[in-house]
Amino acid sequence: MYTRFLSILVLGFSLLPFRTHAQDFVWTPGLQRSYADLQKLKLQAARQVLVKESSQNGIRIFLDDYADMLALVTSDDDRLFANMSDREDDRLEAIQALDSKSPWQRVMQAEVRLHWAFVKLKFGKELSASWDVIRAYKLLTANQKKFPDFLPTYKSLGTLHIMVGSVPDNYVWVANLLGMRGNIKQGQQELERAQQDANFGLEANLIDLMVRAYVLKFSDADGRDLHRLIADNRDNLLLHFFGATIEQKNGHSEQALAYLTTRPTSPAYQSMPVIENILGDIYLQKGQYGTASSHFEQFLNTYKGQNFVKDSYYKLFLCHWLADGQNTRVPAFQPSDAKARAFLQKVVTVGRTTVESDKAAQKFAEAYLKQGVSPNQNVLMRARLASDGGFTDSALAYLRPYNEARFLSTAEKAEYNYRLGRIYQRRSDVDAAVPYFIRALALSEAYDGGKEPLSFGATAALQLGYIYQQKNDRSRARSFFEKALSFKHHEYKNSIDNKARAALSQL
Repeated sequence: MYTRFLSILVLGFSLLPFRTHAQDFVWTPGLQRSYADLQKLKLQAARQVLVKESSQNGIRIFLDDYADMLALVTSDDDRLFANMSDREDDRLEAIQALDSKSPWQRVMQAEVRLHWAFVKLKFGKELSASWDVIRAYKLLTANQKKFPDFLPTYKSLGTLHIMVGSVPDNYVWVANLLGMRGNIKQGQQELERAQQDANFGLEANLIDLMVRAYVLKFSDADGRDLHRLIADNRDNLLLHFFGATIEQKNGHSEQALAYLTTRPTSPAYQSMPVIENILGDIYLQKGQYGTASSHFEQFLNTYKGQNFVKDSYYKLFLCHWLADGQNTRVPAFQPSDAKARAFLQKVVTVGRTTVESDKAAQKFAEAYLKQGVSPNQNVLMRARLASDGGFTDSALAYLRPYNEARFLSTAEKAEYNYRLGRIYQRRSDVDAAVPYFIRALALSEAYDGGKEPLSFGATAALQLGYIYQQKNDRSRARSFFEKALSFKHHEYKNSIDNKARAALSQL
């Protein structure tokens, strides 16, 4: 009788929906397809697959979170963020309840934390984002020690080591205090390892290229690698978008435009209003003010967030200010000084100043509305925009009729020299660029026209560092990178310091 009861009991347990730890982290074919769709920004298709997968699979939890992150960062929608913000803790708890002996458990927790760190930064929650980054770092370093050959660990750990390695000297003690250590070379080697992973390889490849563009120095070889990556993934909207932002950042706006005009555009892809802002930037650099204006207006009409709003109104101001009195060949675009000033007044009343472009727009608007600008600023702005886009023939043509004596203020003299240095540098004539950068640096150091130093000193010093690094003159390169770090409180300090610190670590 007892034996029969025990047999029935065992049979009963065997029929219960019992889940083993072996099923806690499984990349099913459906989840692999969903992840591929998410990387292309096909969010709706990815979510349709996810709902059919087990909600107790840690990979599915990670992908649900990835989809939410993409929806939030592409929309910048504050209401959507408020509705979703409690999902981070729910997903972390769900993953923590899964098999702690799996190499995936800590990695998935870290990925969720990094998703939300990125989201929080976009929505101005810097302190909370910082704690997520610190916790993610600790999870990944623990996983590396426990499972040193597990490749997925190295995608985000390598990225974090690069970030730590590019921290300015005066903040290194903070990273050390928080137990975060690393350097750029180490991080790059880890990203190379991660690119061998079957699932995370494509994402690790893209991160590596973005690090080269935004932290290090983007080379022609890197540009060719980026081009091949996009050519091999023509249906990937995310790659086209990041490819455009990378090339625009590095003064190749014509190539950026090519990536955007050939991007996939079907309704299957997530809407990205920010692409209109980027297109507006490119046409502004090309001097096609009417076309640029239409793209900025389209962005403002469809975008629900607060980032890049100041920047877009500032660029609309530039379209009207620079085109006033010109034949723009766009009948609907009628520039005037009054319209230009109205757009600038909007800059100081809308949006927020989380991103650097919005901070720069706010600073320009406040200065212009308070005291106006000299007529020389118009030609300097034309040269700056054309040079930033890589249209150096146009940029040089704008400045050729001028010399330093034509500019009255120290700030304008410094900018004039910096612009010429940058133009010649982009034209690969670095010997012609050097004296202009040195002059811009000297004028910036002598400037006493306000509380904030001129950013041209820091940017000129950074470019001089790159030039002498390329010449293999390590001593001069180091001195100029250190000089770039010495400038305080200018509007581009974060990005300049990151690049200078990264370059010093390479030396």
